[in-house]
Amino acid sequence: QVQLVESGVGLVQTGGSLRLSCAASGRTFSSSAMGWFRQAPGKEREFVAASSGSGGSTHYAHSVKGRFTISRDDAKNSVYLQMNSLKPEDTAVYYCAGSRYMWEVVSASEYTYWGQGTQVTVSS
Repeated sequence: QVQLVESGVGLVQTGGSLRLSCAASGRTFSSSAMGWFRQAPGKEREFVAASSGSGGSTHYAHSVKGRFTISRDDAKNSVYLQMNSLKPEDTAVYYCAGSRYMWEVVSASEYTYWGQGTQVTVSS
């Protein structure tokens, strides 16, 4: 059984930083894309960042580009999201996702495996 477990629940102030972690088990993702999505109250789930298999390529949503960084440690079968210069509009439940594809896919429908989500709250 494949499981993705996020950690890094946080309450931070505007301008602060937070690092989310996602540990995968049951399947190796070293050759597969992994990504982060988020869902704010009353809104649809949206793409945040993705890393291709082996991490050779990354892609970011325009709203987080330059502030967030996705990285992965394939030895630990894990992916991370470093979030800097956080804004209140970044408040959401953040989900880690794993794909069957190698390239850095941005559509939620192209991800097969999902974590349970972790809450990030940015206070103004």
